[in-house]
Amino acid sequence: MAAAESTGRTAALVPAAGRGERLGPGAPKALRPLGGVPMLVHAVRALAASRTVDLVVVAAPEDTAESVASMLSEQSFPAEVVVVTGGDTRQDSVARALLTLPDDVDVVLVHDAARPLVPEELVTAVVAAVRAGHQAVVPGLAVVDTIKQVDASDAVVATVDRSSLRAVQTPQGFTRSLLQRAHAGADLDEAPATDDAGLIERMGLPVHVIPGHEEAFKVTRPFDVVMAEAILARRRAAGAV
Repeated sequence: MAAAESTGRTAALVPAAGRGERLGPGAPKALRPLGGVPMLVHAVRALAASRTVDLVVVAAPEDTAESVASMLSEQSFPAEVVVVTGGDTRQDSVARALLTLPDDVDVVLVHDAARPLVPEELVTAVVAAVRAGHQAVVPGLAVVDTIKQVDASDAVVATVDRSSLRAVQTPQGFTRSLLQRAHAGADLDEAPATDDAGLIERMGLPVHVIPGHEEAFKVTRPFDVVMAEAILARRRAAGAV
């Protein structure tokens, strides 16, 4: 583990340019309503609520960036929020958002807009782990289902030992210098990384895993919306929203 860097500011990047076809036709996934509020607003609010995040940069689709900026400007967040135009892939959107960061940012989080209910304590824990000296940090949950490996014809070829498997979530945290190196050195001929930790792994560098949280799940399919609505309703009933 590297020595902790001097403390600057923390920025959170939110790639939100995806269309979200698995949720069905309609607005981009990040703008789909959850409890009457766009998922993106929930996600930004969760990041800012930890008080460890000073700046949130949202990478929005080119055709909606202006309206997203207007929508977010109507909200009250305890952190600065800016909107930039995202790219064709998640990786490209993060790279574009990285270029906009002020010089005094030294820790960067990357968070999926489709994880709108991430608890603020998880955000804080990721930042703390980076500040403690881990250059790349991801939250993860132990895999509880039995995992089968199958071949091209969907025949089972092996049962995978799940004891060492983790389902990785966001926000993922990095020192700014490492994340910039990872994106600058990314091979554009390779398949885009599905998460930023994957770029660090391709560099042969360690990624530290901390415990994740069940409520930081990704809203991908209609059933996920039902689950998220139930959690949000419970939080509102408890006065936590």
